[in-house]
Amino acid sequence: MNKLGVAVIGTGQWGKNHARVYKELSSTELVAVCDVNPERAQAMANQYGVKAYSDSTEMLKDKSIEAVNVCTWSTILAKEALKALRAGKHVLVEKPMATTPQQAQKLVDTAQESGLHLTVGFLMRFIPGLRQIRQSVEDKKIGELVCATAKRVSQWPERIGDVGVVKDTAIHDIDVMRFISGEQPTSVYAKMGNMRIKKFEDYAHIMLTYKDGKSAFIETNWLTPYKTRTLTVTGSEAIMRLDYITQDLAIEQKNETVQPRTVFQEPLKLELQHFVDCIVDKKKPLVTGEDGVQALKVATAAIRSSAKNRAIQIER
Repeated sequence: MNKLGVAVIGTGQWGKNHARVYKELSSTELVAVCDVNPERAQAMANQYGVKAYSDSTEMLKDKSIEAVNVCTWSTILAKEALKALRAGKHVLVEKPMATTPQQAQKLVDTAQESGLHLTVGFLMRFIPGLRQIRQSVEDKKIGELVCATAKRVSQWPERIGDVGVVKDTAIHDIDVMRFISGEQPTSVYAKMGNMRIKKFEDYAHIMLTYKDGKSAFIETNWLTPYKTRTLTVTGSEAIMRLDYITQDLAIEQKNETVQPRTVFQEPLKLELQHFVDCIVDKKKPLVTGEDGVQALKVATAAIRSSAKNRAIQIER
């Protein structure tokens, strides 16, 4: 079986995880890693027995590299992803995908014009419990969807230095709300601020509204002493609660609470294997580039909403 040649741009904490998983997958061959810090790139290259680069343009000349994961700082994700697409490589770009929706759309257009796969690192979609919630909503097993509430709080991760908590953290939950509802919200109202980090917002409360009256609430911050990652989905017949960290799922019905047993699976491994399978089998990914564009539109509108202290209509 031929292995798919892959490379990772950005060897920080998350890039290290991508490289590790690619070495563990039987369907991929990690060919190279790239980082603007030559010493850090070389250290990872030595660990995995691959080539090291500090210039992605040089790395992308390697024809054995068929797919690239972009795990750089948020503000240069779009630049590196576009470079990889123009070099004829399939791309998985980490969230938030780009600085603006316009930059993100450029990636989508370029991938389509070149016949390349483009996906975005919305990891939550690969957690089995979330997949079950989405299916339950779609099949109306919890009745009519009423609302969903997400809580994603923790201390400030010092690796972050170029975006605030909305584009780094809340964008996961914005995508989750799109995933389980199957639609884009019509408007957003948000309040956010900075208690400890002066350059960007470090807390946010976001309310999403939909055309049929559904609503969603997102609480996120980098202020709390411990990490919490939860989702509560309320239906007219049942409530589903998911802990993203433990992957525990509870279904609360009128007369009983059920806790389905599921085997814990590493979401990143599921995500990267899916990326590879989509390339090899030429099938549509669970997360498309367009999903990234739409989530970024909502995140951008949320930031505007807080600045203007009013609800903002979401662009179509």
